[in-house]
Amino acid sequence: MSLRGAGTAATLIATAALLAWVLFIGLPRFYEPEETGEPAPAATAAPAPGPAPTAPAKPGRKIKVSLFYLDGTGTALAPVEQEVPYAESTVEQAKAIITAQIAPVAPPLISPVPPGTALRALFVTPAGEAYLDLSRELVAAHPGGSTNELLTIYALVDALTVNLPAVTAVQLLVEGQELDTLAGHVDLRRPLVKKVQ
Repeated sequence: MSLRGAGTAATLIATAALLAWVLFIGLPRFYEPEETGEPAPAATAAPAPGPAPTAPAKPGRKIKVSLFYLDGTGTALAPVEQEVPYAESTVEQAKAIITAQIAPVAPPLISPVPPGTALRALFVTPAGEAYLDLSRELVAAHPGGSTNELLTIYALVDALTVNLPAVTAVQLLVEGQELDTLAGHVDLRRPLVKKVQ
């Protein structure tokens, strides 16, 4: 090997060693915080920022719908106009309406739907039949009686059929299962049409 070839090889080895040191030792040390004897603060320990000086977010588009609550006698339903979020599709709009209908209400309103009832699923067939799947509280927390049963069922049926022309009937399900009846008086084995005329 010539003297010149040996010098070039030594220069390449030295350059490679320097580059390796910079990449694997020098740069990581450069970006690490200096050691002060105290542990580095965790990312989550950073102080919370104060109130953001930004303008309040604009509320989403809303629509007015009729929801159904007990009237003054407690034996009939009375429509009450409420705002719910607007949705592009019939199914999403139906979900918004039912979510509002089953939500807890403040006095003087009294909901005919048992407390704790939650929406599990909802879909609408091309024929306009809505299948409304609710949680077990609809049955477990129901007070019973034929009047209460009718009021609960038709608050849900009318909330969809009155507000959505695309929905012509409603089939109630609980935990994904069809019911013969809610409290022993109304046949729920078929979709029901609206009570309000």
